[in-house]
Amino acid sequence: MKIDAKTIAKIGLGVFLTYLCIYYWPAISGMLSAVLTALVPLIIGCSIAYIVNLVMSLYERIYFPKSQKKIVLKTRRLVCLLAAMISLVALIALIIIIVLPQLSSCISLLFTKIPEAFKDIVTEIEALAILPENVTDSLLKIDWNSIVNDFLGKITNGISSIVGTVVNVVSSVVGGFLTAFLSIMFSFYLLYSKEKLGSQAKCAAKKVLKPSVYNKLRYLIPLANKTFRGYIIGQCTEAAILGVLCGLGMWALGMPYAAMISALIAFTSLVPIAGPYIGGTIAAFMIFTVSPLQALIFIVFIIVLQQIEGNLIYPKVVGTSVGLPAIWVLVAITVGGGLMGILGMLLSVPVAAIIYRVLKDKFGDKPKEQE
Repeated sequence: MKIDAKTIAKIGLGVFLTYLCIYYWPAISGMLSAVLTALVPLIIGCSIAYIVNLVMSLYERIYFPKSQKKIVLKTRRLVCLLAAMISLVALIALIIIIVLPQLSSCISLLFTKIPEAFKDIVTEIEALAILPENVTDSLLKIDWNSIVNDFLGKITNGISSIVGTVVNVVSSVVGGFLTAFLSIMFSFYLLYSKEKLGSQAKCAAKKVLKPSVYNKLRYLIPLANKTFRGYIIGQCTEAAILGVLCGLGMWALGMPYAAMISALIAFTSLVPIAGPYIGGTIAAFMIFTVSPLQALIFIVFIIVLQQIEGNLIYPKVVGTSVGLPAIWVLVAITVGGGLMGILGMLLSVPVAAIIYRVLKDKFGDKPKEQE
């Protein structure tokens, strides 16, 4: 095999650039970190725009879709965009308003009931004659109120010790508000001019990239968009189904906070597989303040519901929406969660679906998809 001078020059340039990157890595990594920090509002803005676009597209199909009047054509994008953003903000605010006040009241109620609960337990132990009388007498003489108050005092002292740290991060909070404002404004601009920006990006890519690379991007980008879109819609559908099932089950079992807990379970189940367990732990804690027995029944109920959701509902709903067989949905979540935690669980299914579709198209094999 002959190697011409041009190939040797490319190899030499590659080796030289690799050497520079290794030798000056601290400076290069610092520069990359600064660039990434500067791009954070734009990255967040793109994420917000992608999610809002799903709702905005729905409103655009409703807002006089066949009308050709100038006033409708001029206002369709702005009206649908504002309606989509208001809808999402209202949904998040509604969940917060429903869940947080009840959660805080349950926490305060729990701490007031702890001393009484300990006394009741000791009384029951004494009635059953499980422990010697001198032991139960000693337990009854314990001032549980003071123990709980001391515990809360230690927590308070721990909180006060980090007040200085909180003061130091005030500037970071202000920076966070600024980042959020810039992100929202950037997402608004992206959505309002998405057709124009898409056309400009397509023209630029066509002129800069090689035809082979451009054609691959034209294949991959629509595929990725369709997959992520289906995944988000499927995930929201699955969360709604789980929330409704949880609410119906709690109503049938006569448990407290049925509506609030079902909303909490639906919201946390947006995190695949592990989400309902997180919401279930908080919900069991809240039910415990009313009845420890009902809390135990709820734990059994949510475990059974989660097994049904994780093995039947989730693979079927989400797998169908992204075109991925159910077995590979479970594999993707397991591997993604092991590698990157919650973020890996969120991204593993659409990424696996894209890889599955690319391999399927490339090798021309059309395996029968599992139901």
